[in-house]
Amino acid sequence: MGHLSSMFNGLARSFSLRKWKSNEDADGREAASAMAKDAKKNESILRSSGFVNVDGSRNFASLFSQRGEKGVNQDCFIVWEGFGCQEDMMFCGIFDGHGPWGHYVAKKVRESMPSSLLCNWQETLVQNSLDPDIDLEADKKHQRFNIWKHSYLKACAAVDQELEHLRKIDSFYSGTTALTIVRQGELIYVANVGDSRAVLGTTAEDGSLVAVQLTVDFKPNLPQEAERIVQCNGRVFCLDDEPGVQRVWLPDAETPGLSMSRAFGDYCVKDFGLISVPEVTQRHVSSRDQFIVLATDGVWDVISNQEAVQIVSSAPNRTKAAKYLVKHAENAWKRKRKGIAMDDISAICLFLHSSVSHQIHPDSPK
Repeated sequence: MGHLSSMFNGLARSFSLRKWKSNEDADGREAASAMAKDAKKNESILRSSGFVNVDGSRNFASLFSQRGEKGVNQDCFIVWEGFGCQEDMMFCGIFDGHGPWGHYVAKKVRESMPSSLLCNWQETLVQNSLDPDIDLEADKKHQRFNIWKHSYLKACAAVDQELEHLRKIDSFYSGTTALTIVRQGELIYVANVGDSRAVLGTTAEDGSLVAVQLTVDFKPNLPQEAERIVQCNGRVFCLDDEPGVQRVWLPDAETPGLSMSRAFGDYCVKDFGLISVPEVTQRHVSSRDQFIVLATDGVWDVISNQEAVQIVSSAPNRTKAAKYLVKHAENAWKRKRKGIAMDDISAICLFLHSSVSHQIHPDSPK
């Protein structure tokens, strides 16, 4: 338990570990939810446009969202500094809803994901500490990744199952993507469900800033995604007026026409190849790594990875970096997509090294 004790320190400050070691799942969920409420009360969570930089933290996050031309803004996001009462942890998530109830689905997944992940992470830590076949000291980096991957897989399955049985939200023909990051010290864990994207801005040996894509856009045009859907009797094809845009369809009806192959909700096609299983990866933060951009496809449809990192690096200041990127994307939509309704555009810019300290600061409502 020596290795685990440091991970438990923050949790022990707020909750009895007896709850976490209980066999009752409800106890863990209640404790995680209480932690989220406490963090919100202490202004450690931001769910609106603004910026986050708590005293003593190396992280600096800038957030901004712009409604498109299709109705209500179905994008949302969250940044939680001190995730799970751990001083060295931060959680970031961005969610892109779709369908009639998409904005409700996105907000529900944003609400459920952090607590579910925290609960499953804690349970997995305890289970591994009690398993005599697992040596947590042998390869800390590998073991940490396995713990987070297992926690993410369980959390996403639980969130999707909860959503399906939620009477207040009709997610049969509605859903959301979910791109989330946990930073734990110098390690970053990325989990992606859908076609939002995370891109790292890092300094090359020659001093230039280069973009490194950290996630895969899970769209039905990917061979492995299309193969799974077809094997489950779903269909993948383009409409005549959208050449090159592959979509997911029911076996015997031209609906729902999803442009992504993984999502929460969308239960009309969950039996036909659509899944909510995340791809989980990790990266060690080096001194060359400057920032990570998490953005919905409203950005990536009109801005390249390299353009995005150049725009963020040229922002007048970090606090407005996400807004700077979103406004560039908005202008690009007007130039490149004339006659097409602009999508919602949202971004989180997570700077990985400390700068001038601020407190969490949501933008003032217009």
